[in-house]
Amino acid sequence: MSELVIYGIPGSPFVRAVQIAMEEKGAPWRLEPLAPGDTKGEAHLKRHPWGRMPAIEHGDFSLYETQAVIRYIDQVFPGPSLQPADARSAARMNQVIGINDWYLFPKAVAVIGFQRIVGPALLGLATDEAVVAAAVPEAERCVRALDGILGRNEFLAGDSFSLADVLVGPQMDFLGSTPEGETLLGGTGFGAWLERMRARPSFQATLPPPMFRKAA
Repeated sequence: MSELVIYGIPGSPFVRAVQIAMEEKGAPWRLEPLAPGDTKGEAHLKRHPWGRMPAIEHGDFSLYETQAVIRYIDQVFPGPSLQPADARSAARMNQVIGINDWYLFPKAVAVIGFQRIVGPALLGLATDEAVVAAAVPEAERCVRALDGILGRNEFLAGDSFSLADVLVGPQMDFLGSTPEGETLLGGTGFGAWLERMRARPSFQATLPPPMFRKAA
């Protein structure tokens, strides 16, 4: 089967989710790295009309939007299924994915992660402490909700690793690398879940660039 080509900025949690899905499947992939200014360039706008990431090419097939991409990966590549067969577990997975896309990323990770890591590391910007402080209550709400969903389970959708863990793992790894995220996760079951995710070979194989880790 042909190699999957991923277009995106290295270290992006959404790009990393696609990389993790491919690693979990044991399938070949290659990252075509983009610089921040490339996402609005003519070449990438042909891949993604809104200039977001990731976008993929798989042979003669192209696709964008992370949810669509990771579901495609699970269906096309052999290996362990990343979507539960049980209706309730599948519903829980989809609930967590919705929480990530509507609340966790835009209101917590994108704000705090940019102020603490992306802005300083990529753009040389100083952190706006007021912006960070304003985002902390929503980050706390997200961590509390996801910690409640996890409960005593090993994974976010129940007993097996799923697309919920694929998508939320990189987001929480990013947020958890900031002082605010580290504080919110400390002593929670969700913090322990993140440590388990960080130990997985798929996460170890897709670590963010050193400059992001240094900034964190």
